[in-house]
Amino acid sequence: MASSSRTPDPSESTDAADPAASLEHGKGRPTPTRKEREAANKRPLVPTDRRQASRDARAKDREARERQRIGMANGEERFLPVRDRGPQKRYVRDYVDARLSLGEVVLPLLLVVLLTYFLPAILPPALASQVTAVALLVVWAYIGIVVIEGITVSWIIKRKLADKFGAGKVERGVRFYAFMRMVQFRLLRMPKPQVKRGQFPS
Repeated sequence: MASSSRTPDPSESTDAADPAASLEHGKGRPTPTRKEREAANKRPLVPTDRRQASRDARAKDREARERQRIGMANGEERFLPVRDRGPQKRYVRDYVDARLSLGEVVLPLLLVVLLTYFLPAILPPALASQVTAVALLVVWAYIGIVVIEGITVSWIIKRKLADKFGAGKVERGVRFYAFMRMVQFRLLRMPKPQVKRGQFPS
């Protein structure tokens, strides 16, 4: 009579002892070891990766903005806004920055006039009102001179642009562009001046 007992299959005992191995068995992949399964459980969660990616993206954005700010301050063409681009606008900036304009001190002068309104706190009211009135007259007279200077200089710049680039090729708005730069304090101009005083463009 043939014995009903048979030799146990080692693979069956392994599958029964390890459920993970039985799941992987028959899928064409080797059964992962205990170290591999522990390493898989220790992988960082997705939110951690997203936070790191977000920090990296913000750092790159800051670097890009800083690079754009420096490039714009230095007058690099590709970083300039549309209103400042082109050889004619560069010519205007260089011409205005090469001269000393009366309009550069308009804003500081207005600040001084504003301070005169606090004089009644330290001076007699009658004297304080007289000082304020005189300061206002001086400011209005100075503004009138600045306007005349701006019209004259902007006209000269337009004529020079016509000689350099052609009479029919002068861009619209260059005179206003020149005037607005003239009334800005030199240290606050943007793009920053690229020429010294007296270094007029050719």
